[in-house]
Amino acid sequence: MSGVASTGAKGAALIGVVAVVVLAVTGVWNPWPNVWSWVTQSDPIAEGVASWQAPIGGSPHSITITGGSVIVEYRTSVEAYGLTAGVKLWKSDADWAGVAGGGGDAVVVVGRLLTKGYEVLDPATGAVRRRDTDATAVWTYSDMILDMRCLKAGACELSAWEPHGSKPEWTVSTPGIGFVLNASNPDLPDTQPISAAQIDSHAAGPQALPDLIGLPGDGKIQVIDTARGRVSQTRTPARDQRVAVVGSRVLTVTGEARDGTCYYDVTAHDPPNGRTVWQRDGLNLRTADNGSDCKQERDPAGGSDVVLGVDPYGRQELIAAHDGRNLWRGEDGQNVLAVNNSYALIRSADKKTLTARSFGRGSVAWRRPVTAESSAGITTYAAIISDPKAGRLVAVSPRNGEVLIEARTDAKVFAAGPAGLILVSGRDMAYLPYRATPAK
Repeated sequence: MSGVASTGAKGAALIGVVAVVVLAVTGVWNPWPNVWSWVTQSDPIAEGVASWQAPIGGSPHSITITGGSVIVEYRTSVEAYGLTAGVKLWKSDADWAGVAGGGGDAVVVVGRLLTKGYEVLDPATGAVRRRDTDATAVWTYSDMILDMRCLKAGACELSAWEPHGSKPEWTVSTPGIGFVLNASNPDLPDTQPISAAQIDSHAAGPQALPDLIGLPGDGKIQVIDTARGRVSQTRTPARDQRVAVVGSRVLTVTGEARDGTCYYDVTAHDPPNGRTVWQRDGLNLRTADNGSDCKQERDPAGGSDVVLGVDPYGRQELIAAHDGRNLWRGEDGQNVLAVNNSYALIRSADKKTLTARSFGRGSVAWRRPVTAESSAGITTYAAIISDPKAGRLVAVSPRNGEVLIEARTDAKVFAAGPAGLILVSGRDMAYLPYRATPAK
C-alpha cells in the first residue's frame, strides 16, 4: 500500500512540474524569474547604513566619487552611476579611465590600450567634451590633466590642460623619454600610499598636481616644473641609487651593500640649481627588500610631501620632504598604517590603539581602540578603520575623530567622497553616507 502511495505522490509531483512548464511556455504564468532572483539575491553590504546597493558589471579596477556621479573602472569598460540612488547613467567600452577635476567641475578621461589618444567625458552623461588622437599617456589630477605625445622616437611633448580646457596651459619638450609611458596614470618616481587590506590605495581620489614631477626614461629622470611648464633638471641615478620626486624636492636614496647588509643615505636637492637642502645618513626609505644586494625597486611610501622611513634602530619616522624635519619619530613596535600631507594614523606597539597625529598642530588629534587585524586609510574627508575579521567598519573625521560611519560589514572601501563612502562586495556596490559633514 505504501508503494502505491509513493508512486502516486511521484506522479502528482511530475504532473505539477509539467503543468508549471506548460504555463510558463504559454505565457500564462512564469515563476522562474522570481525564483532565480531569490536564488541570486545579494546580502546587504551594510544593512541599515547604506542608502543604496546596486549590482555592478564585474570586479572594479578603481572607483571614484565625483560630483553627483560614481565612476567605476573595469578592465575593459567604464560605467557611471548616480550618487543619489545608484542608477546606471552610462557605459563606455574603454580599457582605462581616470577622473580629473573635482565636484561639479570633474571630467572622466578614457582611452584604449595600444591606441593613441583619449576622450574627455562628462561624468553625468558620458558626452564627449574633448577628443585627442595623439597622446600615448595621460595623468589625471584634481586640478589638471597631463598628457604626453611622442610623435617620433626619442622626442616627446608633455602638455597640461585644465579639466574643461580646450587648449593646453603649457607644453614642454621632453627628449630622451621614448615610448616607455602609456595609458592612464603610468607610474612616476614619487611616493606611494601605504597599502591596506580592505581599503583601496586610491580611495582618496585624484590629488592636486605636485609642484614637480619626474618623467623616467632611458635611464634618466627629467624633473618637470609644473607651475612654469619647463624641464627643471635631468638626473641620471647610479646603479646603487633611486630617485623620487617628492613635493618640491628631488630625493636621491643611495644604498651600499656592506657587511651583509644595506647602508642607506638620503639627499634632498632643490632644482633647478641642484643645491642640497638636507641629507640624512642611516635613513631607510624602504625602497629595497631586506637583503645584501640593496637593489632598490620601490618608491618610498608617504604623502605628496611626507615620506615614511626607518632609522638605524628599526623605528619608523615621518619626514617632511621639503626641509627634512622629523614630523614624528616612533617607539619600538609602533607602525604607521596610513599617512598623507596632513595626518598620520599610527598603531601602538600592543596593537590596541590607533592614534591620529596632526602635522599642522604637531600633536595628537584623536585616539581609537583597534585590533591587530585592523587596517586603516586616510583621505581628505574621512579616516577609515576596517576590521574584516570582526566585520566592522568605522569612518571618522580626520580632524577630531568624530564618527561619520559605523557599520557591520567586511566589504572593501573603494572610494571616499565629501559626503560618504563607496563599498564593494562581490559584484555589488553600496553607498554609505556620513552622519555629519566631516570637520577638515
